Amino acid sequence: MAIVAGVDFGTLSVRVSIVDSRRGRLGSAAAEYPLHRRKEDPDHATQSHADHMRALAEATRKALAAAGVEGSQVEAMALDTTGSTVVPVDERLEPLDDYYLWCDHRAWREAAEITRKARETRLPHIEWCGGTYSSEWGFSKLLHWLRNNPAQRDRMATALEHCDMVVAILCGITDLAQLPRSVCAAGHKWMWNESLGGLPPEEFLAGVDPLLAGVRAKLGGRYATSEVIAGRLTSEWADKLGLRPGIPVPVGAFDAHWDAIGAGCREGDVVNVIGTSTCIMAIGRSVKLIPGVCGVVQGSIHPKMTGVEAGLSASGDIFDAIARRAGSSVSALSQGLEGFRAGQTGLLRLTWDNGDRTVLVNPELGGVTFGWKLTHSAQDELFAAIEGTAFHTRVIMERMEEYGVPVRRVINGGGVPQKNEVLNQVYANVLNKPVLVPESEVTSLGSAIFAFLAAGTFQSVEEAQDALCPKYRTVNPDPAAADTYARLYPLFKRLYFAFGEGDQRDVLPALRQIAAQVRTNG
Repeated sequence: MAIVAGVDFGTLSVRVSIVDSRRGRLGSAAAEYPLHRRKEDPDHATQSHADHMRALAEATRKALAAAGVEGSQVEAMALDTTGSTVVPVDERLEPLDDYYLWCDHRAWREAAEITRKARETRLPHIEWCGGTYSSEWGFSKLLHWLRNNPAQRDRMATALEHCDMVVAILCGITDLAQLPRSVCAAGHKWMWNESLGGLPPEEFLAGVDPLLAGVRAKLGGRYATSEVIAGRLTSEWADKLGLRPGIPVPVGAFDAHWDAIGAGCREGDVVNVIGTSTCIMAIGRSVKLIPGVCGVVQGSIHPKMTGVEAGLSASGDIFDAIARRAGSSVSALSQGLEGFRAGQTGLLRLTWDNGDRTVLVNPELGGVTFGWKLTHSAQDELFAAIEGTAFHTRVIMERMEEYGVPVRRVINGGGVPQKNEVLNQVYANVLNKPVLVPESEVTSLGSAIFAFLAAGTFQSVEEAQDALCPKYRTVNPDPAAADTYARLYPLFKRLYFAFGEGDQRDVLPALRQIAAQVRTNG
């Protein structure tokens, strides 16, 4: 028997779970931190390193109390975070600015420039990231920061993903050459590819912008998958967290990737990790390149398999926004949705409210609702948005299947499926497949699994999953609803590609550009 701490940094809070290798989750707690948005710039989204670390200490101590466990009993700690969530730091690893959060899209111009240069030079790395670079990813965010912070450029020693920064701080790693670098983060968001020599070559980066000259050398460290121990908890942070010093901390990863492990993902499964956004995860022993996905990366989800990541830039955030505009909450607005029938609203919604992550990889797109009438309600829009996220998920799954990813089981993981049964049923109906839903929450369970591997309690991911992952309940498709969605889906798909890459592709970006110009001009 062993006890570990699994940590999950989400968009608005950090959750710490204390997990026993035999009895499962003993207790958990969360602590919030602010997300800094600007009304005048909807692309802006940042967070403070100090806020993250304060919340981690608070949540860890609360979790220990909830579990009734002494900190000295915890044998390892593993941490996942959002990403690409990037911070530039100086030579002492002191942040030079706040984190650019994963949903910060200010770097959309930089992303387009990186994509253009990659295609022009036929950079092979970009093909492993779906062929298009995103404003949600590392190099675009870093270039945006370099362009907009000239006084700080010379002080930047390196830039770190949140999952790497927090592990380095907890383990007291200050030697830049020894910094842990998550293959999960580097492969999906920084075009790192071991078979291609790691990061894109210096001449490519400098060719995008001279400000990126020399950055490749600054991104050194130990690139590794998450079964590798990054270091051991320092006395300073052991005191702050209420744990004992010296416990192992493995290389970190992104939250959705470890949530897929916590949801029991095996080869042939596709896991929809549905939260503020949606990450669609799959693993395989041999996976081909897939246009428009967020990456095909060896070892990014399961250390011994190839990970595939795709997703939606917003899902739960859209539901929250609809409820907020209506002066309500998602839970209140959802009352009665179980009585809605497929297609009854007459609305069809493109859920691009935060851009398109997959398969178009275009942050300049915006949400669209077709079919509005004067009598439509906020509840109608919420139901249409749930349908829209399901339709978009089907587009992505079809792309994955087209390029050889098997979809034998669909698992709805993440926080939203645990409290929104209507969503689970709509997904089963739209996909016309049974959807498996874990019987209990899996957030931070993936982190605990990697903590157990670091402690030596289990010898493989599968052994840990067999011991810890919850059973599933099955949501089967309703034949009548599936038939209705079979008629609606071709309409959604036609609109998706028409406004995303067809004749109407310039409409939504033009609206965005006009609005930005008006705001800039006062």
